[in-house]
Amino acid sequence: MRKKRIRTDLLIIGGGTAGCYAALTLGSYPECSVLIVEKAHIQRSGCLAAGVNALNAYITKGHTPEEYASYAREDAAGIVRNDLLISMSRRLNRVTEELERRGLVILKDENGAYVSRGWRNLKINGENIKPILANAACAQENVSVLNHVAVTDLKMTEQGVSGAVGFSVTDDVFYEIDAEAVLIATAGAAGLYRPNHPGFSRHKMWYPPFNTGAGYAMGILAGAEMTTLEMRFVALRCRDTIAPTGTIAQGVSARQINALGEDETVRYGVTTQARMYGVTQENAAGRGPSYLETRGISKNQEEALYRAYLNMAPAQTMRWIETGRGPSEENVAIEGTEPYVVGGHTAGGYWVDTDRETTIPGLFAAGDVCGGSPQKYVTGACAEAEIAAEAIAARLADRKINAGVSEKSGGEYIPTWEGRISAEEKLDEYRRFLAGHTPQKPGAQIRDLEEKLQMAMDLYAGGIAAHYTYTEQGLNRAREALGSLRSSLEGLSAADHYELMKLYELRERLITAEALVSHLLARKETRWPGFGVYLDYRERSDAYDCYINSRLEGGSIRTLRRPLVTGSDYRHKDAASKEAAAAGDRDT
Repeated sequence: MRKKRIRTDLLIIGGGTAGCYAALTLGSYPECSVLIVEKAHIQRSGCLAAGVNALNAYITKGHTPEEYASYAREDAAGIVRNDLLISMSRRLNRVTEELERRGLVILKDENGAYVSRGWRNLKINGENIKPILANAACAQENVSVLNHVAVTDLKMTEQGVSGAVGFSVTDDVFYEIDAEAVLIATAGAAGLYRPNHPGFSRHKMWYPPFNTGAGYAMGILAGAEMTTLEMRFVALRCRDTIAPTGTIAQGVSARQINALGEDETVRYGVTTQARMYGVTQENAAGRGPSYLETRGISKNQEEALYRAYLNMAPAQTMRWIETGRGPSEENVAIEGTEPYVVGGHTAGGYWVDTDRETTIPGLFAAGDVCGGSPQKYVTGACAEAEIAAEAIAARLADRKINAGVSEKSGGEYIPTWEGRISAEEKLDEYRRFLAGHTPQKPGAQIRDLEEKLQMAMDLYAGGIAAHYTYTEQGLNRAREALGSLRSSLEGLSAADHYELMKLYELRERLITAEALVSHLLARKETRWPGFGVYLDYRERSDAYDCYINSRLEGGSIRTLRRPLVTGSDYRHKDAASKEAAAAGDRDT
């Protein structure tokens, strides 16, 4: 593996929605050099790779950003960051207009007004939304892109983050990147649990299978504080195709009903997790399966659904056409997916301040990897990226007058679960995994361990097989299994750089899963029953009107409680003294 060292002012890890929009924003700061590193190709990477047919976070006429923040707070049963939600919501409409200016087609009525789908959603033709974002980012003169490079670890000094290391998936190159600041925009984590369709069709899931918790794992190893990982997300989807249900529920006002035709929302409520809870409970009561009631919709409505799904989930349209029974003739069966950790729908991710800086100086987070602000969706991720980018630009301007990265003072290291290593030692680790590949140690072992991870989480940590329920005993068994699997990583090998990427993706999933299990154990209540029921603690408890946070200390993930943030601005250093005073009460 050849070594290549690169210097930049800002390193953006992840070229998805947030990463591209941050780079676009920093085009207004030409003195700041920006490097995006993406393990796929930014033209079609991230959650928007296949397109999307709506912008689900927009403030329509007659409504306010405060209303949107209130909606997100209620949906998450109060465990949110008010400062993050308000600062995000106030930018939703501006970033929407910017996306339209860049070429996104937003549907309009005869008066030129946006066509809404509910009070906070807009209809779009969004098959090409990712290329639009990627082209806008690449068009900035101060932005460079490294495609097909997998970043695995952050570089640190005692003062904070100093860059990252990784390798090319397609070439024999080891990259060491020096940066004044780093923005993590790697999205959330899929593949922690056994999916709806394991085996050959395991890729048929709600969240992109290539989002593996990389950003979480890097931060956890570096000692960054994480928050609310226990608020998992279970998506309610069309059965078999795992296509979105909101397109139907909002597009044609379809009721969610059980097999008897009864409206499930009357019994369980209309929040995101309540709808999912209704499906599990009706099935358990023998009144399942659940459906979206579409039988009897007009042919025009049916055609609109066909077109809408072609923008982001064509398998659903193909299914209707192949069976010869469209939604106007047959209700759409629905089911839940396996759980995910995703900060764009729920609140799990990095613990950040209002500027989206993590507890590690110089390390920022935006999009699905950032905690505290659920219901982000596309525009919220863009808004968050803009906030982080502006804060980074201001920080870099204060630190130096001229462009170019200042020399580090030395003492750089790469944090691992066991301790610290150098960049050279990390390169040796990559080489060791590649050199160890023999016919007796095939790369298929990586897939075997991944299946064991997913099976342990499914059975013991509240997956589909356990009907999203878990117990303290089961979670402890899951933690033991994960620790054993992590110790097995050293015995793996990779035939090429693609397999090496898969090996590190497995490591990322294991680290994220261990943190998730620690969080599930720590919140001794059931606050979001649609996303998981803690059978030992079935009721909601006022004692847990707080955040469950965690960080890696001494080789173990330690959880702690933090009080709810209700103000409009939060700074790590300003809150440190208050939090230290109450730390003993919050330790879990």
